[in-house]
Amino acid sequence: MCRFNRIYQEGSGKKVAGALTDNGFVTVENGSPSAMVRLHGDWTIDNAVDIDSAMPGVVAACKAGAVVDCSAIGSLDTTGAVLIRRYCAAIEEAGAAVLTGVLAAHKTLLDVITCCPPPAATEPDHAPWYLLPLLQAGEATMRALRSSARLLGFLGLVLMRLFGSLFDMGRVRLVPVIHQMEVVGLQSMGIVGLISFLIGAVMVNQGAIQLARFGADIFVIDMLGIGHLRELGILLTAIIIAGRSGSAFTAQIGSMVLHEEVDAMKTLGMNPIDVLVLPRLVALVVCLPLLAFYADIVGIAGGALMAWIQLDITPANFLTYFREVISIDHYWVGIIKAPFFAAVIATTGCYHGLRVHGSADALGMRTTRSVVQSIFLVIVLDALFAIFFTSVGL
Repeated sequence: MCRFNRIYQEGSGKKVAGALTDNGFVTVENGSPSAMVRLHGDWTIDNAVDIDSAMPGVVAACKAGAVVDCSAIGSLDTTGAVLIRRYCAAIEEAGAAVLTGVLAAHKTLLDVITCCPPPAATEPDHAPWYLLPLLQAGEATMRALRSSARLLGFLGLVLMRLFGSLFDMGRVRLVPVIHQMEVVGLQSMGIVGLISFLIGAVMVNQGAIQLARFGADIFVIDMLGIGHLRELGILLTAIIIAGRSGSAFTAQIGSMVLHEEVDAMKTLGMNPIDVLVLPRLVALVVCLPLLAFYADIVGIAGGALMAWIQLDITPANFLTYFREVISIDHYWVGIIKAPFFAAVIATTGCYHGLRVHGSADALGMRTTRSVVQSIFLVIVLDALFAIFFTSVGL
């Protein structure tokens, strides 16, 4: 299609006497070393049949190539440009084809029609079915690493703005912080208390059944105190908050991004980190330890009630034994984790909210990813804390 040389000149080349063929649209004149092919008339779709029928004779007359002169063409449309291309390609097989005399009005169309098309993409080879799980696992791992790196960078940016606000208290927005504390903390007490109460009761119920085989029913209090204060209380609270408040952070901020409210903030000189992220982060860091303390109290109350019903251990005896066997260290181990869990949940929720773009589908996808990633990071962080506290003897 584009093998022939295209040389555009105004006017025609030197006329060579002796026309070999002329059908009203194409005239072939003998010459040395190449023939002269003159195109004239209207090269349009109406004349396409007559023009195309003359091609075999023209090509046969151009045994050593030809100069194709287009200076006498009247009208030219896409069909005519395609036919010129076909003439030149056919002549090129015998020798060289040089295109000359192209009018300025026709040059753009011929440039488009005679240019080499981009190579068509071929379907990639499919990996064998037994390698697909490995490839998918590798791709998922790379995406997770890239996402973690971006999240870590966002956390660093948030901490910089947070520490900077300590030296510029005018940037601290108390009203949004108090509002977020009410939404995140106060309004979460119902679901956190219910889940903690039920978990405490279930732990005593199932523990008593197993320990009764060894006549060690009383040790169910040890199991409840250590398990709930160190792990289950704060972990379940963090998971509930990640599903309830972390998703809300992503949905609220993502909706503002889609409605270009975040862009409006930037235009007004307001930093979205200060306005949207820091109030939620501070509120959650303050409220999650309080919710963890509340969950511990309610969970132990649920366990005490179940011990009274199932094991006939009165609440007074339960509390007396509880104080003897459970040290305050177990409580502090659980509470120390709370600010770190809160920072992870708030940062992840706000990060995915600010990353929303496109449509409502992206908002839903980011909200789901925010909850999953928050819970995953909370569990990973809890495991690291467990290893650390065990290594230091707590």
